[in-house]
Amino acid sequence: MVAVKHVEPYTDEWLTQPAFYLLQVVDLLGAEVVDWWAGPFDPREATLRLIDGSALMWDEESGWRLGRLISGERGRRAILTDIRYLGGGLLPRPERVPEALADARRGVGGSTAFRPCYRSYRHRRDGFDLALAEYVISAAGAMAPVRM
Repeated sequence: MVAVKHVEPYTDEWLTQPAFYLLQVVDLLGAEVVDWWAGPFDPREATLRLIDGSALMWDEESGWRLGRLISGERGRRAILTDIRYLGGGLLPRPERVPEALADARRGVGGSTAFRPCYRSYRHRRDGFDLALAEYVISAAGAMAPVRM
């Protein structure tokens, strides 16, 4: 039996929790990712700068989106233009993200120009952090804690 641990918002553990999911996506995208960084929180987000000059962003309200990077750097919110949301929810399985990215580039599949809002970052204990925790648990022992 596994005990469920709720992570308190705004702690270091809570801030870094998405990194374990994001690292799996970065690993699967391989050489296509030039750099990646966490943005600010509220909502928690991250930007993956891609080799073709575009960027793939993730946040805890709308999931993944692809666009042309206008500006962005570590710790700052990136700004994209020509955005397409990949669809598939907030946490599509990491192995599904490369295919969803390819679909978004072609403008097909579940991708859309309209922003989905799956949840608000203000909602605590709605199950989202438990879903993120699955990626932390699966990475336990495989990697050191990550500072975003």
